[in-house]
Amino acid sequence: MNTSRADGKALAGQESSLPTLSRNAPFGILLVLTGAVAWIASGILVLERLALYKNPDYVTSCDFNPWVSCGTIMKSSQAALLGFPNPFLGIVGFGIVITIGMALLAGAKFARWYWLGLQAGVTLAMVFIIWLWSQALYEINALCLYCMVVWAMMIPIFSYTTARNIAHGVIPASAGFKRFTAEWTWVITIVLLLLTAASVFIRFPQAFLGG
Repeated sequence: MNTSRADGKALAGQESSLPTLSRNAPFGILLVLTGAVAWIASGILVLERLALYKNPDYVTSCDFNPWVSCGTIMKSSQAALLGFPNPFLGIVGFGIVITIGMALLAGAKFARWYWLGLQAGVTLAMVFIIWLWSQALYEINALCLYCMVVWAMMIPIFSYTTARNIAHGVIPASAGFKRFTAEWTWVITIVLLLLTAASVFIRFPQAFLGG
């Protein structure tokens, strides 16, 4: 029993030395909140896509103008990269993110291979999101409100999962790089969000300013 208490105190000491969002409970909260918002947005997209299947003339809830039009996005080939609507990937993927967050809040501990699997998953998801962003802005020439919500949630999921794995040694890194990620992840996250928003505004100023 004394050994268990000592181990528990040692683990608590290790946690307290980590950046706040690299600790299990705060990181779990981050995953649950961002995952839930992205999951809801993906769910709405699935419902809208099903409505379009039933009625090709259906006007989606985020068809605001020629530039902000979920319907235009959904009817594109890029919206079903694997042969089925992309939001189904979000339903599954963000469901996993929420589950991991809840498990961390319940005190679960995962092996290194599990964290590497999560890292691989969020990295692939981030690459996919970047591709979707580029297609929306430069190929389809339209925006999807709910898609942009998913983009916004994916950025902190990716950046803080990476920072967490570096802090815990899942991803090998020098002490200097660990300090850098500990101190600058929040800045990097905000910069990425601002750059994404700026790219959308610069590409489609008429959607926001009229004209």
